[in-house]
Formats: sequence, C-alpha cells, structure tokens
Amino acid sequence: MSSGNSIYGTLSYNHIKVDEHHAKVICASNMKDPEDGIYTMQVCLDSFESRLMANQKTEKPVLHVSINPDPKDVLSDEQLSEIAQEWMQKMGYGDQPFIVYKHEDIDRRHIHIVSLRVDSEGKKINDKFEHRRSMDICRELEQKYGLVPADQKKRQEGLPLKPVRYEGGDVKHQIANVIRPISQSWHFQSLKEYCALLTLYNTGVEEVRGEVKGKEYKGLVYSALNDRGEKVGNPFKSSLFGKSVGMEALEKRIGKSAEIIKNNRLKERGKQVIASAMRTCNNRPDFEKALEKQGISVLFRSNAEGRIYGVTFIDHEQKCVFNGSRLGKEFSANVFNDLFNGNGRKPEELDNHKAGQSFEPLTPSGREQEEGSGIGGLFDLFTPETAGDEIAERNFIRRLKKKRQRRM
Repeated sequence: MSSGNSIYGTLSYNHIKVDEHHAKVICASNMKDPEDGIYTMQVCLDSFESRLMANQKTEKPVLHVSINPDPKDVLSDEQLSEIAQEWMQKMGYGDQPFIVYKHEDIDRRHIHIVSLRVDSEGKKINDKFEHRRSMDICRELEQKYGLVPADQKKRQEGLPLKPVRYEGGDVKHQIANVIRPISQSWHFQSLKEYCALLTLYNTGVEEVRGEVKGKEYKGLVYSALNDRGEKVGNPFKSSLFGKSVGMEALEKRIGKSAEIIKNNRLKERGKQVIASAMRTCNNRPDFEKALEKQGISVLFRSNAEGRIYGVTFIDHEQKCVFNGSRLGKEFSANVFNDLFNGNGRKPEELDNHKAGQSFEPLTPSGREQEEGSGIGGLFDLFTPETAGDEIAERNFIRRLKKKRQRRM
C-alpha cells in the first residue's frame, strides 16, 4: 500500500499490462460508467478528476494497493473482487472511486487497487495507524476466505534463505539451504549475476575448469563467505548438492530467465525505483537505503582507488538480478561513479541519461514490513510505478490546474 502524486502514472502502469493481455479489470466502484463497458485510461481519469481538483493540500493523493494471495490460494475473480471491496470498506475508502486490476504477468496471480486518499470535498481520508489496521483486516480476510496466513507463508519462504554462518557448523547444509531455492526460483541472466545474489547470503560460487582422461570439464564449487566477502573453510563441489545447482542446470535457468524477464517486463519496476532514487538521493549511503526500503539490494564493485567499475541490482520482490548495464546505459557503473565519486551532478544533468524523468516518489517498506504490515501474506506494500507517455501526463496535470483556476 502506498501514496503517490501521479494518478496518470499509476493508471498507465496497470493499463499497459491490460493492453499486453497480462492484466484485466475485474471490479470498479463509484467510477463513471463507460459507454462500451470498457474502463479505458480516459474513463478512469475522468472518474478521479473531480476529487483531484477539490484536493486542498494533500501532496500524495493517490492510493495504490497490491493484494497478493499465496499461489496455493485458488480464488475466482468474484472472490478477489469481494476481498478488494471489503478491504477498501474496512479501511475507510469504501465510498471512494476505485478500480481493481487482476495481474497475471508473474508466477503468482495478484490484484492492484487504484483509488484516491482525498474525498469529494478534497479532504484527506484518515490514515492513522493505517498499516496496523491493514494488518488486522488482512488476518480477518485470511480466516474468512481460508487463505494461507501471512506468518505461515513468511516462515515457509523465509526459512531457507538465511545467510551462511561458518561458525554455526554444518556449513554444507547451510549452503544447500541457500543455493537450492535460489537456483530454482530466482531469475538471473549470467553466472556473475547468480554469484552476486549468493553473496548476500554469505555464499560464494566459482567456475572451475580442468581435464580428466583427456576430456575437458567445467563445473562449480560453492564456499562459505564471512561478512567481508572472504572465503572461509573448504569449498564444496556442486555435485554434492545435486544436479539442480550444477553448471548445466544453471545454464538452462539462465536461458529461461532471459525469456521470462523479457516477456514479463520484469526490468521495469527496478528501473523506475532506481531512477527515482538517483534523482532524489545526494549520496551513496542514502541511495542504498532508498533502494533497500523498496526491496532492492545494490552491490557496487570498486577498485583500490574507490572507482566504481561494477554494479548489480537485486530485486527481492520479483526475484530478479540485473547488472546495471543490462538495465540500460543510464544505470551503468560509470554513471554511478560520476554520480557518487565525480562532480556530484544529478542524473538529469548527465549526458544521455534518462534517470531524471519524472518518476513517482516511492514509499518506504523496509522496517514497516518487519513490524507487521502484512508483507509476504495476503497484502504487500506496493511501490507505485509510472509508465506511459510523459507528454500526456503533463497535459493531464495542466488541464487539472486550468480547471481548478477557473473554479476559483
């Protein structure tokens, strides 16, 4: 659940998914009735316009919610619609115009709700203790619909991925608990990206080549790492953990991941989150913290002089790993070296750099998730994403301002 200031960008993100047949509208409440029964961008914008014009002083009037049932929860569109409407009603947004989209572009089916935080008079709807209230409502809905509870799901998903602690003993078992789920559920397009992901869990992987009885072979060995990224103890051949984490299986996973990432546009969220952080953060620590709050880890590689020569982004929400240059040249290591070690210019001032585009501000999700916002269960904090034509968005904002001025 998040606040934003761009209704155009939030709607556009969802409608692009609809146009690509990766999403559909399953419910709408207090919206204008479309003549042909299709909720187009324009119909949605018209439905929210009067409240946006009446908005008195709420800086982030847009509400964007993501509801993520466990993959084991089989729910019809009608049930998903009921859950969305019940959540909106209990949270105090039941009288607001809102629209519900069902997304099917990633492994789990989930829904997004788009609405406004200001009422018909332009006053902000009470959002005190919002995360706590949402968590309580989630638990009610989980019981009512017989869904997998958030705490159970979190235990199931979170248990295997604990960083390896060499001093904890049984290192082989610890490494297995990291590499097996990662190799099967994460998306990466190179061995280097796979390696970067594993370092988050104090696990290293290296490629080894050799020759046995005149035949060349290549394989992998896994090692435990300490908190400084240094190898500790003896390495383990991949064969000790099974074929799923060996070279052949990973090469197949890399090929499959490239296809999934492309077809499902999994780069887009990361690009938008990173670009927003580049635009708003003045230094590297703030940049890293901003990404962490959005569920993205960043690993910089620097030489002895401190020059950044490599960068990798790890999107925990979509389970994807990207080298910076794979996202685009505007996210390459050289750009970050200029940004944090160079003349300190903002991204929008860098040549051929797109990160200065007007992306929507992002809301924190890090500590709030840990303190019981429902992350990992039925409801997840959602990062609003902008997409679509910047010119069209500016024209929409300009129209609103003109109408507001005429009313005054």
